[in-house]
Amino acid sequence: MSYIFIIVGALMASFSVALILLPNDAIDYGTAGVAIIISKLTGAQLSICVLSVFIPFIIAGYAFLGKEFTIKAAIGSVVYTVGLEFFENVPFELNTEHFLAVAFGGAILGAGLSLILRSGGCIDGSEILANIVVKKLSDVTGRNYSMTPVLLVFNALVYLTVFVEIDMTAALLSLLVYVVATVVIDHYTDHFEAIKQVTIITQDPDGIIKDIKDRLNKTCTIMDTRGAIAGNNNTLICYISYFELPIMKEIISSHSGSFSTVSTIDEILR
Repeated sequence: MSYIFIIVGALMASFSVALILLPNDAIDYGTAGVAIIISKLTGAQLSICVLSVFIPFIIAGYAFLGKEFTIKAAIGSVVYTVGLEFFENVPFELNTEHFLAVAFGGAILGAGLSLILRSGGCIDGSEILANIVVKKLSDVTGRNYSMTPVLLVFNALVYLTVFVEIDMTAALLSLLVYVVATVVIDHYTDHFEAIKQVTIITQDPDGIIKDIKDRLNKTCTIMDTRGAIAGNNNTLICYISYFELPIMKEIISSHSGSFSTVSTIDEILR
């Protein structure tokens, strides 16, 4: 089902960009926005620009984030690219004010991206870049970081480029797309840029800790706890990124008798 949701989400995103946002002088954000800028400035085919920009990030994702994530990201990006090529040739026009069209298109884009993110996929290289940066910083310093600053800087550069090279109105409309899409994504993915706290109650802590260390290069806080029925057990607390959640779910599901919860952490104080 995760692959079906990724395909549906990628088609929703490509529909929004090709038939609503671009005709109303707005662009997508992230690496898709970079590809659209390149297409507008050079006259190159949009779908080819999108795929060309995203391929390096897919390769980097394979090196740092694992095979399964890369497969899902590749499927999402290919479907998104094919969708752009298809919808660009569909005779459709949303006859309304730019503001309303962009708000509506941003909502559809956000809903499509939410489906992809909740299914463990990705069609935006900026999210892969942010995750890699955060992962490298965490490995070096031993601390957990949010992806939000990296994404904000990346998209700020995209909109600044649109403002300077294309049009001021297009930059403002594109910023509206980002705001609307982000609100929708945050609603359905519970702030995917933030740090996630995974709490695991288990009677097999050693096996889970070993898998977390081997597959995620993370450590855990261990507490001795007692259940009213199960008796003595251990509670493990681990902090990870949103894109590491699918791997964590695999680790937990491979150890029977474990109970876990996931919550969003806005900030960690030291």
